[in-house]
Amino acid sequence: MSDENPTTNRKQRQGKVVSDKGDKTIVVRVQRRQRHPLYKKVVTKYKKFHTHDPDNTAQVGDQVRIQECRPVSKLKSWELVEVISQQP
Repeated sequence: MSDENPTTNRKQRQGKVVSDKGDKTIVVRVQRRQRHPLYKKVVTKYKKFHTHDPDNTAQVGDQVRIQECRPVSKLKSWELVEVISQQP
């Protein structure tokens, strides 16, 4: 038996950093597109996630990948996985 933790399927999202004002915290806006059930028009919906960034690596405008984690604080239950592309 190995000493590694069992793999868990945690939800992952990709989005853009809209705020990095808090210490070790970023706010990520995730976009999803959904077809309206009656009118069939594609509607873009957004949701903001407060995310734990322990090293303060992400900055406003960066594209990042986040995943679920245990609650870190009242609002933070997501953690930063990687910075995909940085804003110049």
